[in-house]
Amino acid sequence: MKIGIVGLPNVGKSTLFKALTKVQVDISNYPFCTIEPNVGIVKVPDARFDKLAKMSKSAKIIPAVVEFVDIAGIVKGASEGEGLGNKFLSNIREVDAIAQVVRVFQNEKITHVHNKIDPEHDIEIINTELILADLETIYKVKIRLEKDNRGKVKGAEEQLAILNKIKENLEAGVLANETQLDLEDENTKIIVRELSLLTMKPFLFVYNACPVKSDEVGAELFNGVSYKIPKKLTEKNNFVILDIKIEEELIEMSCEEAKELGITSAIDTLIVEAYKLLGLMTYFTTGEDETRAWTIKKGWTAPMAGTAIHNDFKEKFVRAEVIQWDKLLEAGSWSKAKELGTLRLEGKEYIVQDGDVIEFKI
Repeated sequence: MKIGIVGLPNVGKSTLFKALTKVQVDISNYPFCTIEPNVGIVKVPDARFDKLAKMSKSAKIIPAVVEFVDIAGIVKGASEGEGLGNKFLSNIREVDAIAQVVRVFQNEKITHVHNKIDPEHDIEIINTELILADLETIYKVKIRLEKDNRGKVKGAEEQLAILNKIKENLEAGVLANETQLDLEDENTKIIVRELSLLTMKPFLFVYNACPVKSDEVGAELFNGVSYKIPKKLTEKNNFVILDIKIEEELIEMSCEEAKELGITSAIDTLIVEAYKLLGLMTYFTTGEDETRAWTIKKGWTAPMAGTAIHNDFKEKFVRAEVIQWDKLLEAGSWSKAKELGTLRLEGKEYIVQDGDVIEFKI
């Protein structure tokens, strides 16, 4: 799963990427680990995983990961090829979600591409370019669907209606992911998959801001730190606030130095929120040989969850022994949990829960 880091030039994208990749994992445990320099595979912080590995005294630990892609800065007119427009659009098509970095901080030494700090306007520029690119896609597919509808092709009328609904919203400046759609409907699934719209991807807004004094006018507390963020920005569903410059400085500091200066990193918050944004969750396998975090989509059944380990698990699944991570820690070991009767046997219909520790029987 990939998160694309996008934004205008000089908003802190590459600095954020640098701070993120400081905590990237050893990728030798993963297949096809040769990746482009602008992709960072980052460990998802998870105290549950660390405690399970310690309990099992595991020789090998493999955490859950998420990929961050540093995408070229967007400029006005990118949808028409301005700047690195075509490259940036193709890169965004390849990611699963978008982390949009927005400059909120003031610094006369760092030039803003539009010579003013206006985060709402910056968001509007980026969203407009993405919307324009999506409308171009919409118009192309609409020609085909209208032809199919005239020819009475099955599903064409319904798909055309869905497309027009998305089109009307885009033309009104509304992102495709804000359009009310029945994503369980087969025709909706077909047309959404075919369109593969940029603005249908989930968005996480990353506000690059400097902390202020708590008694400063307009200051608000976010995760224990005071910032001045325009109200309209904090009304969005998915956002995190980072002082990206501080995150970069922390790369060069030891834990002791950072503690002495009273500086703490908020980069883990971004990683966790990005993971959640993708609709992901984690289950675990643990033992002396290995503790591993397995990434799956929320709502998956036990046989589907098994495919994270191997595709054969779905067909060969018989049952699963399951226990929540904290109950296993209370027991102290898998064998003790079995002895205490806290392990559960679950069948093919079981919906795996975040934090389950599972042993599959095939």
